[in-house]
Amino acid sequence: MNRPRIVLQDVCKEFSTPNGPMLSAVAGISLTVDDGEFVAIIGPSGCGKTTLLNMIAGFEQASSGSITLDGKLVTGPGAERGVIFQEYGVFPWLNVWDNIAFGLSLRASRVPRREHEEIIRRYVDLMGLRGFEDAYPKTLSGGMKQRLALARAYAVRPQFLLMDEPFGALDAQTRTAMQDLLLQVLESEGKTVVLITHSVDEALYLSSRVVVITARPARVRTVIPVPFPYPRREEIRREASFAELQYSVREMVMREYAAQQLQRIEVAEREDSQGASA
Repeated sequence: MNRPRIVLQDVCKEFSTPNGPMLSAVAGISLTVDDGEFVAIIGPSGCGKTTLLNMIAGFEQASSGSITLDGKLVTGPGAERGVIFQEYGVFPWLNVWDNIAFGLSLRASRVPRREHEEIIRRYVDLMGLRGFEDAYPKTLSGGMKQRLALARAYAVRPQFLLMDEPFGALDAQTRTAMQDLLLQVLESEGKTVVLITHSVDEALYLSSRVVVITARPARVRTVIPVPFPYPRREEIRREASFAELQYSVREMVMREYAAQQLQRIEVAEREDSQGASA
């Protein structure tokens, strides 16, 4: 039996608003992510997916409920969690080598100096960045910047990888290449991964389970086991079973998109009505 690593129990998150009433972003989510599992979370824009990931990362605190890692309550960020954002998350004033080295000098993930070069070289090679060690991010393509972000996150050897639309800003070909690279890295390294994505194709290609989230406030609509074995290869996308599952999941997600759009229309009409009566 797989060991539970990340456990969310009836997690809720509310934000105050300028108009007074609290805004419910996440409402009663319970979810368990097992050791070595790759879970993709998908749902409409603005439904609360990123808020959920930020709470797992420790950047935000739940209003109620609990989030634990290996049985310990999450109260803030930690070195055991590597977080990768869509905006690359690299330091523009540091070159490739120093970007990867940065985390190794921090107190929480410090390693002996003699190991620095070995670790950095490993991830430079693994991410296809050899020859660019002295290059600065402004000279790199989007795909190379994201490979650098992955290298920096991996260099500190996190147990958990939390990814928020990491390939969303890339063109289709580069995005596919980055997905394959991520799968190759996970084959050799192994991590427990939570991925936020808007792409049904990406969710099914990468993950072992897909969690479909409702329109705001975020709730778990359904959890779908992905039946395709690892290692995954591009050919799987051409299988009829992949296409059928993709269609089914997309239909669920699109219904939640429609519900989210209806919410926005209702809010706009309510605000217009309040403005007219003021």
